[in-house]
Amino acid sequence: MKLSYKKLWVMLVERDMKKTEFAKKAGISSASLAKLGKGANVTTDVLVKICKELKCDIVDICEIVPDETSEE
Repeated sequence: MKLSYKKLWVMLVERDMKKTEFAKKAGISSASLAKLGKGANVTTDVLVKICKELKCDIVDICEIVPDETSEE
């Protein structure tokens, strides 16, 4: 299982925000933004900053999805 941030990217498109512009407003680093783009792990502090900036809940920006290689 892993986290997918697809909901975050959809939300940014709907709000007509560029990723780098958003990261600056939210106070997250370019390294964290890159990790989000790759679907890698980020700290909960980063997720909280995103939620604060977008005024949303964590379930609005990410979801748990099964691994592509998982056969369960």
